[in-house]
Amino acid sequence: MPVISVPYAFNEDELYVDLRSIFGHSLFLKCEGFNFAGSIKLKAATEMVEAAERDGVLTPESILVESSSGNLGVALSMIAASKGYRFLCVTDSRGNLSTRMMMEALGSEVHMIAGQEANGGFLGARIAYVRALCASDDRYVWLSQYTNPSNWKAHYRTTAPEIARQFPGLDVLFVGAGTTGTLMGCARYFREWHRPVRIVAVDSVGSVSFGGPPGRRMIPGLGMSMRPPLLDESYVDEVIRVEEADTIRTCHRLARRGFLFGGSTGTVVSGATDWLAEHDARELTAVAVGPDLGERYLDTIYQTNWLKDLYGEDVLDSDDVAAGSWASSPAPPTRWGRSLDLQTGDHHGSQHHQFHDRKT
Repeated sequence: MPVISVPYAFNEDELYVDLRSIFGHSLFLKCEGFNFAGSIKLKAATEMVEAAERDGVLTPESILVESSSGNLGVALSMIAASKGYRFLCVTDSRGNLSTRMMMEALGSEVHMIAGQEANGGFLGARIAYVRALCASDDRYVWLSQYTNPSNWKAHYRTTAPEIARQFPGLDVLFVGAGTTGTLMGCARYFREWHRPVRIVAVDSVGSVSFGGPPGRRMIPGLGMSMRPPLLDESYVDEVIRVEEADTIRTCHRLARRGFLFGGSTGTVVSGATDWLAEHDARELTAVAVGPDLGERYLDTIYQTNWLKDLYGEDVLDSDDVAAGSWASSPAPPTRWGRSLDLQTGDHHGSQHHQFHDRKT
């Protein structure tokens, strides 16, 4: 049995859910939320803090500061409490109340940015506030998850090898795109692997990470209001953008079968099942990375009034949630990609964009 003395020493890395009985396609969901931080962000947070300690950037007098929509903030709060650092999380009004309360319970300070930017995001204002803090007091140490290579190195070192060990015949990997740390770490690892793996990034509609117009995004986690500095598109074979209404329906469909997952996981699963529905995937081994669990979304994604106010009365059409009829819609998800022979794994042609409107 595991016996630990610090909370970041435990992470369940070998738990997968076979989603075939729920969605009708063979898809293994890697569950990354079973640790004391409750999400995959524990890996990046631990790697970034330990790298800063090795480099002498962090000292007992340091005050950690980071911009986060939630999950990284919780992970850093936990690590800071364990190691004796002060931590200030700069977030915005889209963050879940339970996430903010959790950070405060762990002894962290939370500063909320209220002013929305012209592109509909808050990220620029959050970063500006962090920079101003660092300029005002040299005790502040900004790990900068958006630019820190330890973010993707954490997943190159852990997440990708964990998947490779369990699925040596892996054909397709679906990874959500936020800061793109998980995406880049996994993509780099599998590029160097002994067999080709198709890397499919899953993004939110309204995110500008891979280009396209900005739009309203109310579910924290995936998506960015600027191009992620860590992103190298040469490692990505395809991008699927998912409407938030489809994220919500997928989360509720999973919950109806007893699996309470978070918004980022719902987005990844929605994109992955749409992709599998469009391809002859019967002989493929497909894995999706599920970043989070659902408890922190009880007052948003799983709260009826919040859903109806933002997405309309029929966002949770009972037939859609029960049968998943949205996944079989003839209109494909918005995607960007380059062609790949699914039998040989060979890439054909140059990168190209294929944009379609997706119905919700």
